Amino acid sequence: MSHFARVTAQGIVEQVIVAEQDFIDTLPDRTSWVQTSYNTRGGQHPEGRPLRKNYAGIGYSYDSVRDAFIPPKPYASWVLNENTCLWDAPTPCPTDGKIYNWDENTQQWVETGV
Repeated sequence: MSHFARVTAQGIVEQVIVAEQDFIDTLPDRTSWVQTSYNTRGGQHPEGRPLRKNYAGIGYSYDSVRDAFIPPKPYASWVLNENTCLWDAPTPCPTDGKIYNWDENTQQWVETGV
């Protein structure tokens, strides 16, 4: 069994299912289904076989030129990382073990206090 994402003509993922390739091949809209890997994130896979940069989710976009699934942009200031097809904040999140949230108004990471 594999995971497949149904992609609209505009490149937006509207559904993700688990199915056999043989089943997908019988669908009248089979060309709108694109295989995705549950274990792929940021172009990495634990077994060394990443597929399309990221596991597809509803609302993600599929970029056929990059052959990659890209999550929705979380904030206007974030930029697409071409290697991972994930969004990067303008400044890296602190790695001091505390929990932070991005504040778009101040363009900085704010400790949550949790």
